[in-house]
Amino acid sequence: MNSIEELFLQALRASLKNEFVNLENPLSQSDWNELFRLSEIHSVTPLIYDALYKCPAAQKAENKYPELLKISAVQKVSSQVVRTNSFLRLYASLIGAGLTPIVVKGIVCRSLYPNEDYRISSDEDILIPEEQLSKSREVLEKFGMKIAYPEKDINSDYEITYYSPDFPLKIELHKSLFSPKSEAYGDFNRFFADSFNNMIELPVQGTAVYTMNHTDNLFYMICHSFKHFLSCGFGIRQVCDITLYANAYGKYVDWQRILKNCIEIKADLFAAAVFKIGFKYLTFDRETACCSREWSDIEVDELPLLEDLLSAGVYGGSSINRNHSSNITLNAVADEKRGKKPKGGVSKSLFPSLAYMQGQYGYLRTAPFLLPVAWASRIVKYGHKINKTENVSAAQSVKIGYERIELFKKYGIISQ
Repeated sequence: MNSIEELFLQALRASLKNEFVNLENPLSQSDWNELFRLSEIHSVTPLIYDALYKCPAAQKAENKYPELLKISAVQKVSSQVVRTNSFLRLYASLIGAGLTPIVVKGIVCRSLYPNEDYRISSDEDILIPEEQLSKSREVLEKFGMKIAYPEKDINSDYEITYYSPDFPLKIELHKSLFSPKSEAYGDFNRFFADSFNNMIELPVQGTAVYTMNHTDNLFYMICHSFKHFLSCGFGIRQVCDITLYANAYGKYVDWQRILKNCIEIKADLFAAAVFKIGFKYLTFDRETACCSREWSDIEVDELPLLEDLLSAGVYGGSSINRNHSSNITLNAVADEKRGKKPKGGVSKSLFPSLAYMQGQYGYLRTAPFLLPVAWASRIVKYGHKINKTENVSAAQSVKIGYERIELFKKYGIISQ
């Protein structure tokens, strides 16, 4: 970890505590550039700016990057305020229609931050009982929301994306929390089968919203981060969410059950490393969270995970190469679950499964025999990206994929 990454984490920690960082030495233009880049790829620019804007070194800096931090932060917060208010109005409409929409992540996490709208959410995730799906869609459409991908099969997909043409609001309407088609993590849904029987209400900006109970919510946050880790990665913002939620509601959490569940999906070392990162670099407090001794007894090296997530950015989207590496890692995890030796495989990166391709090419749902055509189309598109983008490289994607498989071995996710 370099000095700017250390400063980035220091500023993030300060913001979570509603404090400020005072730089001892001025930063160079390249340092500010890197700090701005990290803030953007992790979608935490308002939090970083919040911790640094009072620092004399930032105010006196003779380059454009502190100002860019400010401009980006103000724009993101302003947009988030609109999204939050719009979502709460939409949620009230769903409740008014007699529905029981469970909110996960998003606004539930934002409510834990000292400055709520400094934690940015590009969308809001709602879990709805399948029997309420039709009525929920009616309410969303009456509110002015549009289906983002009309070519997708809304009856078979586990989530439907809606957007507003009038204000910056996007909704992911879920029938299940994870894609049942995923061999790598589709089986996570079994842990949340009783979510609607055990849901609770939480106050969010004067509005009571339904969400999962605290044990399920914290475990879901771990599973959601783990899902993205198995794909192309996850970022520091998700560690912030887990840290703040554990501190706020840990006393209501069944920590032993979460550990048992994590062991079952081979995420125990991963989760222990996440909590260790939260403890060493953010604000996780084991006593405040009432975290059971079994967790602190787990010996794990958190640095490889920290380095991976700092490189990944939010949901692993820091680079096209990294995104393309996900087929290799997900196939390695699927092989492990099938009892086969995990290989990943370059061929599987180029020629993904039918289930995966159906999510990208809707026509495969009714014409699966066109899978070779979709593969060819995908390869051509990838070739165009390579030609147009200097840093896109098939070889680099493969390299990232195999390096991350070695990381999975280190955390006990797949066999050595």
